[in-house]
Amino acid sequence: MKDDGRSHPFRHSIEDAKAARRIPDTPQTRAPAYRLAFTDTDFMMRAELRPVRLQLELLKPEMIMDERGIESTVVMFGGARIPEPSQKDTAKTPYLAELSHYYEEARKFARVMTERSMESYGREHVICTGGGPGVMEAGNRGAHEAGGQSIGLNIVLPHEQAPNPYVTPDLSFNFHYFAIRKMHFLMRARAVTVFPGGFGTLDEMFESLTLIQTGRMNKIPFILFGKEFWKEIINWDRLAEAGTISPEDLELISFVETAEEAVGIIDNWTYGCA
Repeated sequence: MKDDGRSHPFRHSIEDAKAARRIPDTPQTRAPAYRLAFTDTDFMMRAELRPVRLQLELLKPEMIMDERGIESTVVMFGGARIPEPSQKDTAKTPYLAELSHYYEEARKFARVMTERSMESYGREHVICTGGGPGVMEAGNRGAHEAGGQSIGLNIVLPHEQAPNPYVTPDLSFNFHYFAIRKMHFLMRARAVTVFPGGFGTLDEMFESLTLIQTGRMNKIPFILFGKEFWKEIINWDRLAEAGTISPEDLELISFVETAEEAVGIIDNWTYGCA
């Protein structure tokens, strides 16, 4: 991150952090209490410091994206287990293998949107994924193939994982808090696309829909790839029939099968307020 210039004459915290590593070794300087608070990992991990950690996770990606001039994003949610078509024989189930064509649609969609983004010097409609494998990889890959940048919002999970190799390194973020990560998905979103996926995809989809439904977020294109999949997983019409949602809430969602259809919806969208 850049030093944007300081208006005060005080010594920089980086200088003191370096100086603190060169202090004499004594019982006093070895004591945890003597460590500079902002360099003391044990102190920063205390339960009482959770509000500070939340704030840091909100600020760091926000400041970096501001410095990169990113003004809007196109979000791509989708399953980590969806294989590339050439790898579909390794899918854990035959149904996953059948869904592999959505990897290619995600890749094509991201490539087209990134080509559009580059017309604004990479400031508008930047592809944003969860940074992992499957559909997320396809999104970052399509952006990379178009020669543009893309964002990956990774999260620490119990099993080892790393960002996919197509995320722009300077826009590859790692999170501890799911809630802050989901905020960053939507803070700049000008469209949301949702591909077949599991619990994580469902969580992201329903939280985003809830924000739009309740007027806490402006209406934007909300595009679900795979009508058959989503209609089998969720009985949308039954929700309206039961009265748990309003019939007009179903109009928040568009179903598509191809990248071309999704691009067409975004191109024809009239943006307004919630």
